[in-house]
Amino acid sequence: MSGTSRSSGHIRTSADQSKARTLFGIGSGNAMEWFDWGVYTTFTPFFASQFFHGDDPVSDVLKTLVVFAVGFLARPFGGALFGWIADKMGRKLSMSLCVALSAGGSLLIGISPNYATIGVGASLILVLARLAQGLAHGGELPSAQTYIAETAPKERRGLWSSLIYFSGTIGQLAGTLLAAVLSTMVTAESMNAYGWRIPFIIGGVFGLYALFMRLRMHETEAFVEEAIHDDPTGNEDEDHLHTKKGAIWRTVREHPKLLFQVIGMTVGATVLYYVWAISAPAYAINVIKVPPAQALWAGVGAQIVFLAVVPLFGALSDRIGRKPILLTAVVGLSILSFPLNAMLNQSAWSLFFAMSIALIFLAMSTSVGPAVYAEIFPTRIRAIGLAVPYSIAVALFGGTAPYLQTFFASQGITSAFTWYSIALGLITGFVVLTLPETKGIDLKDKSVGQHGRRKALREASS
Repeated sequence: MSGTSRSSGHIRTSADQSKARTLFGIGSGNAMEWFDWGVYTTFTPFFASQFFHGDDPVSDVLKTLVVFAVGFLARPFGGALFGWIADKMGRKLSMSLCVALSAGGSLLIGISPNYATIGVGASLILVLARLAQGLAHGGELPSAQTYIAETAPKERRGLWSSLIYFSGTIGQLAGTLLAAVLSTMVTAESMNAYGWRIPFIIGGVFGLYALFMRLRMHETEAFVEEAIHDDPTGNEDEDHLHTKKGAIWRTVREHPKLLFQVIGMTVGATVLYYVWAISAPAYAINVIKVPPAQALWAGVGAQIVFLAVVPLFGALSDRIGRKPILLTAVVGLSILSFPLNAMLNQSAWSLFFAMSIALIFLAMSTSVGPAVYAEIFPTRIRAIGLAVPYSIAVALFGGTAPYLQTFFASQGITSAFTWYSIALGLITGFVVLTLPETKGIDLKDKSVGQHGRRKALREASS
């Protein structure tokens, strides 16, 4: 039993559960949410006419993609809501609510009557389901990152935290492969009629299983200690833990620098990630005219390369530190942006090699990022301190990156977007230089986050 379990009597923590329960509970829920998020765009051409009624199928697709954007805009609000819940009532509760909401949204889409049956009600159901999934996705990443970082052994936190993008990428790949299998085995008419429902139902059912796994997990030791410190008599069991009223927002106001550091660390990394990990195949199909099937398989191959190296860089950061890995990632990929774009031609192999090189560098930042975000914040605001600025940066910069890239290409000024991504990458590199090295720190130590505290408060406490 851990020290927290002994000192608090009967409260068990994540330190008392098996590694397998922790890793699978986090990984399954995270993979399911990424799966749900990805299959929406993949299957949009098949189900757009089921929720909207227009004379032009393209118009139906565009309306469906607008609903996708609505879900994206909901993410900052989800980050604020579930980040607050994670820091106020526990990481486990927040993660469980996120996966439940996402699974519910997926099932709702999968079983919803179509426009021909209930008219505009079908469109409304789709909007509500995507809003729910957007809120859930905004809260999942900060809650899950915080949980796994606080549970991991401090000397292996980089490796454990790499699970976030490892599991998420598996979810993405599963959605892509399911689309390929269904497109091969099911006729176009059947896909439009019912085949599009299959991935949403699968995602919803697996999400309920992930919820079951998370409900069996225990709260992190760091949060339990914080809650007991705030109220030694009121926090008597795991299901009723909470931190002191008003303390979260006061602590946020005391650490404004940390919020801006999150934005700075995110802007460059998120643009480069969305360009190379998410939209590269679609860009190759629409702009460079790579055959669609070949482009998709090139993307799958590059994602497998990404999966292979993500844990390696997480483990490496536990040996040499977080900052060298992060700086190599953003500066290296910024330098290679023009050469990698120059590699692209109508051959799928050129796309595979360019994506693979880019994703190797992105694996450096995505493997280490979850650990660093947790290591710069004190326990009291570790989830919400990340959630709000991170969600805003991703929505404003990551969400618009594919559109801007395609727009500049259509205007014949592809280099403008490349310079834009380089500038943001260098901003991220500069912000990384302002961070302390956090490898192996004790997340419960009172010194965590002090570099981001207001100067007057630092001087007063010292």
